Amino acid sequence: MSYSRRDVHSPSPYKRYGRSVSRSLSRSRSLSRSRSRSRESSVENPGNNLYVTGLSTRVTRRELEKHFSSEGKVEDVHLVTDPWTKESRGFGFVTMSSLEEADRCIKYLNRSVLEGRVITVEKVSCV
Repeated sequence: MSYSRRDVHSPSPYKRYGRSVSRSLSRSRSLSRSRSRSRESSVENPGNNLYVTGLSTRVTRRELEKHFSSEGKVEDVHLVTDPWTKESRGFGFVTMSSLEEADRCIKYLNRSVLEGRVITVEKVSCV
């Protein structure tokens, strides 16, 4: 039984471009990504957005909202989840209705226990 061997000198579709083209393509992609995230954003953080870490993978959006509503009105809750398993990644964002309520959440809910885990609450920092 004989196996056919690929011709060593067969033209490769990638060989004709060489390395420089593929590098320039990847550079142009990364440049376009960085341009879309400009620092001169028109949206400013008023200080009522909170970053919450240390969450259990079992915690739900509703439980997180209930925990934070003890210190004021919750505008929005964004629980970051794994796209395939839909399980919590252990962190999220909570938007309170005012700066005072956000400060109260940091003061009283930072290092509090939710679903058996100690959570950390801090303001979202803008780059």
